[in-house]
Amino acid sequence: MPLLSLRFELDDLTRPEVVRILEEHLEDMYAVTPAESVHALDLAALKVPEIAFWSAWEGTELVGCGALKSLGEGDYELKSMRTTAAARGRGVATAVLRHLIEQARSQGGRRVLLETGTEAFYEPARRLYAGNGFTERPPFGSYLLDPNSVFFELSL
Repeated sequence: MPLLSLRFELDDLTRPEVVRILEEHLEDMYAVTPAESVHALDLAALKVPEIAFWSAWEGTELVGCGALKSLGEGDYELKSMRTTAAARGRGVATAVLRHLIEQARSQGGRRVLLETGTEAFYEPARRLYAGNGFTERPPFGSYLLDPNSVFFELSL
């Protein structure tokens, strides 16, 4: 099925469908990862000045989302990457990821960093990041070495 044109919106995190996709994201993270290793942000944690959140729409249907957290000195952390179940396998995640990379680049970013899980559930995400030029790296910022986490970076 060909992917329709996506519309990205800088989102205020108030629409019910956006709230629901973020709730599903957290539910999945806690279902497959030990709680102490979950680094996904809840709605309140996403509503801070250093985080910009985008929703991705196909017509009137929400199909994905993602956020960039400014870490300073040109570093951005990818947060809350998610596609809806109906949108999976159609290139939405790649489009969201590329949009976020371009946003970081347009803000003068030098690197995009991220943390994701090591469980089999996260394998599609790890393939997505590796396939888009991200390479594994040690923990960054306040993250600690954790057998349930893998860290990536992309130089811009």
